[in-house]
Amino acid sequence: MLPTLVLVGRPNVGKSTLFNRLTRSRDALVADLPGLTRDRHYGRGRVGERPYLVVDTGGLEPVARDGIMFEMAKQSRQAVDEADVVLFLVDGRAGCTPQDAIIAKELRKTGKPILLLVNKAEGMARAKVTADFFELGLGEPLPISSAHGDNVNEVVEIAMENFPPEIAEEDPSHEHPPKIAIVGRPNVGKSTLVNAILGEQRVIAFDQPGTTRDSIYIDFERDGKQYTIIDTAGVRRRGKVEEAVEKFSVIKTMQAIEDANVVVLVVDARDQITEQDAHVADYVLQAGRALVLAVNKWDGLDDHHRDMVKNDIERKLHFLSFAKRHYISALNGNGIANVLKSVNEAYAAAMSKLSTPKLTRALIGALAKQQPPKSGRFTPKMRYAHQGGSNPPLIVIHGSGLDDVPASFSRYLERTFCEIFKLQGTPMKIQYNSSKNPFEGSKPKPLTEAEQRRAHRARIRGRKLYGG
Repeated sequence: MLPTLVLVGRPNVGKSTLFNRLTRSRDALVADLPGLTRDRHYGRGRVGERPYLVVDTGGLEPVARDGIMFEMAKQSRQAVDEADVVLFLVDGRAGCTPQDAIIAKELRKTGKPILLLVNKAEGMARAKVTADFFELGLGEPLPISSAHGDNVNEVVEIAMENFPPEIAEEDPSHEHPPKIAIVGRPNVGKSTLVNAILGEQRVIAFDQPGTTRDSIYIDFERDGKQYTIIDTAGVRRRGKVEEAVEKFSVIKTMQAIEDANVVVLVVDARDQITEQDAHVADYVLQAGRALVLAVNKWDGLDDHHRDMVKNDIERKLHFLSFAKRHYISALNGNGIANVLKSVNEAYAAAMSKLSTPKLTRALIGALAKQQPPKSGRFTPKMRYAHQGGSNPPLIVIHGSGLDDVPASFSRYLERTFCEIFKLQGTPMKIQYNSSKNPFEGSKPKPLTEAEQRRAHRARIRGRKLYGG
């Protein structure tokens, strides 16, 4: 197993900035706003040839007794329980605060190895910036700058010095598990669904829109198979997105959709299917991702309400006919196993390999039932098909006169291929490669003198025969 370094501290001391520095990424949202990070965020770092895990946490508020800050503190404590080394960050420019003292006292009780890091120390004398923090009783404070990288590598080397190299070897197996993104509007139960699939309170599920702000990647195993599930921020209508943080959260959600293999779109059965649900679904479709539709909060609804919801889905999400639907209760765990089963089927369909002979036979059969409409003076001629890619499956059709095949005929071919090859849960893309006329644009060769004389005699004979 890799050594695990956990970043803790009060809000806005630079934990997410240090996380991005250690992982050499921009995975964690960073802004001058306390409480931006809320869930545990895992990433991989490396010092020299030695890899490690690093965990970003929300601000640790020891005095919080309820609300979102209490849930954030609970997530931080769970991360500390998993830690091999705790990196306790404090703010060198703010000095030692009473809250730092409370957190230090709590951390000492865990018995974990702790490194006290005085952040934001760039441009300041070491003795001056660290003097206040000796009173925390956690050994010598180490000045760093998360933003500028000052002394960061030295701190990681200190944290890793007690771990022999053989412990820090990477596990080469399961390098590319299927990625499942859970998306939808705010407060439809995405985080609750993630916790239900994982079987633990891994992310904060709170009855408040906008609880999740970042895209959280979580590895887990089910029935001997590895997965990565992505909890995303809720996507509101563009006109209602005002805060800069929320705009970045929406961007991270869009990136998670692009990064995923399968997307689970969560809608709220106790609310009507909205235009925003359709917009998110359309974005998933345009990205070409396999999709499963989860209709949450299904428990407790009467038959009349359930029929209304089903009719609403048929009307407003009719373009998701390829996706399986599941009516679930994430809070009670009803229907969750079926969602994961459909995710596996959709992933298999999205990554399927289709042979050229079978695709060509399927194309010939589809053309026998329905020919493409004439385009101008010519009817498109489709000769053979082969697979051009996966996730989503891309079918390349070769022929002539294919530049103006209508979208309706492409949809007919997509449905036919999906039925024949039993591709449930994934969209499909059709690409046409039209062969060119080899003589198009070429100039005729000039006639020789002999050819010109023969042509002249032929014209004279023609006039005599036809009286011209």
